[in-house]
Amino acid sequence: MYSFVYPSALTIAGSDSGGGAGIQADLKTFSALGVYGTSVITAVTAQNTKGVCAIHSLDDKMVEAQADAVLSDIAVDAVKIGMLHSPQIILAVKRILEKYTPRHIVLDPVMIATSGDPLIESSCTDLIIQELFPLATVITPNTDEATYLTGMSIDSVEDMESVGRKLLELGARAVLMKGGHLKGKSMHDLLILPQQEAIPYCTTKIVTENTHGTGCTFSSAIAAHLAKGYSLERSVSLSKSFITSAIANGSDVYVGAGHGPVNHFFNPIPLIKKKRV
Repeated sequence: MYSFVYPSALTIAGSDSGGGAGIQADLKTFSALGVYGTSVITAVTAQNTKGVCAIHSLDDKMVEAQADAVLSDIAVDAVKIGMLHSPQIILAVKRILEKYTPRHIVLDPVMIATSGDPLIESSCTDLIIQELFPLATVITPNTDEATYLTGMSIDSVEDMESVGRKLLELGARAVLMKGGHLKGKSMHDLLILPQQEAIPYCTTKIVTENTHGTGCTFSSAIAAHLAKGYSLERSVSLSKSFITSAIANGSDVYVGAGHGPVNHFFNPIPLIKKKRV
């Protein structure tokens, strides 16, 4: 009966009550890029532009039930994974991924908020590496998260590549090192693939306090572009352009007294149908 479907993506992440990061940022990004968004909430945070006030982790069975409901009914082209607050939720997500085997998985190992607040239990790190790294198409840590995962400090682009290579050794299939936390006038990101030279993505750093949710937005943009059929390299390139423009177009807007959000809808793409296979 139905001849068409929408390109679609699923975000598995925490909710940000301030609307700038997490599930809210992911769904805004999917919508802005013309992709139908679905969601699985792993935790509820009491959060605003100034920081995280409280975190309530959902029961792992409820997380699994949400994912089952979506994936058993809707043809999801890509999955983006963000905040996984507890070991039980990590294992529940692993079970879901192994059950439904989505084609593309973008794992953003969200561990520390822009404000510096921790977002996961300390026991989660090894589980994320052991259980989820091998399943992900690409992992997308920023420098703080990469240091948290490896114990290696990062002060330069060369350090970024070394740590990215270490993450490959730990089981990742591809690593996008996000360098927005590095000092300097440029924003350096590196896509690191096995047995290939690192692919650099560099833009001029935009001076603004409105950086809340940039990591979530970048990673969910990659998932959206993968869902639309682009290669990983092209998806990263398009997503780098998107997040740079989103930051620029929201850089002078006041939303709260802390780190404000980016402007996801500076140039929205309509939701377009594609032929059903």
